Amino acid sequence: MSDTPDSVVRAYIDEHRAAFLDDLADWLRIPSVSADPAHAADVRRSADWLAAKLTETGFPTVEVWETDGAPAVFAEWPSLEENAPTVVVYGHHDVQPAAREDGWHTDPFEPVVKDGRLYARGAADDKGQVFFHTLGVRAHLAATGRTAPAVNLKLLIEGEEESGSEHFTELVRAHADRLACDAVIVSDTGMWDENTPTVCTGMRGLTDCQIDLYGPDQDIHSGSFGGAVPNPATEAARLVAALHDADRKVAIPGFYDGVQELTSTERELFAELPFDEKGWLRSAHSHGALGEAGYTTLERIWARPTAEVNGLGSGYQGHGSKTIVPSTAQLKLSFRLVAGQDADRVQQSVRDWVAGQLPDGIRHEVGFWGATRPCLTPLDHPALQSVVRAMGRAFGQKIRFTREGGSGPAADLQDVLGVPVLFLGISVPSDGWHAPNEKVELDLLMKGVEAAAHLWSDLAENMPAH
Repeated sequence: MSDTPDSVVRAYIDEHRAAFLDDLADWLRIPSVSADPAHAADVRRSADWLAAKLTETGFPTVEVWETDGAPAVFAEWPSLEENAPTVVVYGHHDVQPAAREDGWHTDPFEPVVKDGRLYARGAADDKGQVFFHTLGVRAHLAATGRTAPAVNLKLLIEGEEESGSEHFTELVRAHADRLACDAVIVSDTGMWDENTPTVCTGMRGLTDCQIDLYGPDQDIHSGSFGGAVPNPATEAARLVAALHDADRKVAIPGFYDGVQELTSTERELFAELPFDEKGWLRSAHSHGALGEAGYTTLERIWARPTAEVNGLGSGYQGHGSKTIVPSTAQLKLSFRLVAGQDADRVQQSVRDWVAGQLPDGIRHEVGFWGATRPCLTPLDHPALQSVVRAMGRAFGQKIRFTREGGSGPAADLQDVLGVPVLFLGISVPSDGWHAPNEKVELDLLMKGVEAAAHLWSDLAENMPAH
């Protein structure tokens, strides 16, 4: 059990809440849109603002790390405890584009508090969730009487997550010695809903590609040549049709090699969540659920690998008819990966499968855009249990478990640093990430502060250092 008294933590947070929110509002006013070159100076201003605030918080080492894109912020606060574990907190300070004409009720970069919610671009994704660590570590120190955290605490706050994290892996590799740690805490995630606090245990990986098919050297007459030469459009359709079997399972040989199957415990924990499939379908703007046989909707999107057709094109698409055999066809496919799968092997399996499906007379090229690896932390890992206990103390109720169906840079940290990745976030679906009128629930934000305040002592007690 952490030695951070709950009542002292809450009193400290209440006392400093107003100043904390004033500071957060100042940061949110900086339009750090990494995807827009016109805002490059604002992204740098955001990094400089955070660096100054982390110094003010008490971090003795604070640096702005340059990349070929946007700058990141690194901070370090060593523990005074011998053999204390080392933890890296990851988040990002850049934000999605936003403009009043997109449907915002107020200026997206002029924070507004209304009905217990703070509205601004970045309020939840991700400035609010990064910033709660500043008050959290101060509450931890105040409640324990320490002058330094119970763990060796490091922060790495990226500056281009919203534009693809193009330079992030290179940054982590270049500074791997400075980032060496025993665990990573990602605070760029969320909970099931306002009344169901949850901890995410993993994210799927991703690799995607374009397949180009070439038949005749030019479009040719379908009457003179059709039925006697291979048609790239037909072969593209045949590839799509062959991608899944009758049970909607990916039919590429070797695709499932190494897949870590769901345990019965994990399936039971997923089933505990108050999942409303009809509501989920409305949010998906879809009229029916469909996927791999033998799995629930949540299991499909969190814990099963997938193959999706993202685009399919060939031939004449204009008004009326044009009776041709088209010369080319294109497919865009994406593959979500789960723990145990190797992206390089999956890519090779796809290449081999495509080559084996095509007839003579069709030339092809398969080009991949890279890969994001999956990450998963076992339920019994001591660091994960520390996160669960810290969340439980903050929320005063049972903490349940989720995974994320999407992909992110967390896996790069896991791969390069060779440590488990844990997720501590308080955002909820109604916060509207990437949407107009993004907001954060202020009471939940304070729960994040409280969980962070409890976490460092718990990790120090229960997770041995390497």
